[in-house]
Amino acid sequence: MHHPLAQLKEEAAAASPVRGFLQSMRRRLMAGDPAIIAEIKKASPSKGVIRADFDPVAIAQSYEQGGAACLSVLTDAQYFQGHETYLQAARAACNLPVIRKDFIVDPYQVYEARAIGADCILLIVAALTDAQMMELYQLAAELEMDVLIEVHDQDELERTVRLNAPLIGVNNRNLRTFTTSLQTTLDLLPQIPSDALLVTESGIHTQTDIQLMRTHGVHAFLVGEAFMRAQDPGVELRNLFFRQTSI
Repeated sequence: MHHPLAQLKEEAAAASPVRGFLQSMRRRLMAGDPAIIAEIKKASPSKGVIRADFDPVAIAQSYEQGGAACLSVLTDAQYFQGHETYLQAARAACNLPVIRKDFIVDPYQVYEARAIGADCILLIVAALTDAQMMELYQLAAELEMDVLIEVHDQDELERTVRLNAPLIGVNNRNLRTFTTSLQTTLDLLPQIPSDALLVTESGIHTQTDIQLMRTHGVHAFLVGEAFMRAQDPGVELRNLFFRQTSI
């Protein structure tokens, strides 16, 4: 989507009303359920193509039926084989709020996110200066979108404190080595502001992983690959998160 900025601003203003992303997450948590952001992605830099049979509409509907609170849709073409149209199609196919998962570094992309219907954007602290982070965060708020602020370590977490961000994601994947460790979330947990909602991202594959997180008071999850590799992503979501293990 390469429209002039003025046109993009008009499209953002005319886009369908925002669905509350953070609100949807909180509603699940209040009910005592895990709040799951279920991800729609075809490929990743570390794993290549994850799902060859890729139908964003069917996946979105499957996730909604499976009990997801929100959707995450990759729109980055270069590394994730994503596309804006995937987000539009997925959102139109269900009633869930959707986050645009991309490398957002410019205000243009924030307007673009709202224009294509995104309810929330991802800001990756590692990719932004403090000034950029503040500018993009405030613009998203003006457009009534929620923001998931993603951190990987203590330095990045400290940089987010001034934002008073209500939604913080801890990515368990080391961006240099691509290895994942759930310990990343556990290490940062004590420093997360008490009024912020913590989302653990990457490396959640088993009920044991989920149980570890929930035992430590982490009840919000962003999961992609574990669902995408399953024949029916929404059934896998339900099996992992809502089916009690019989011991």
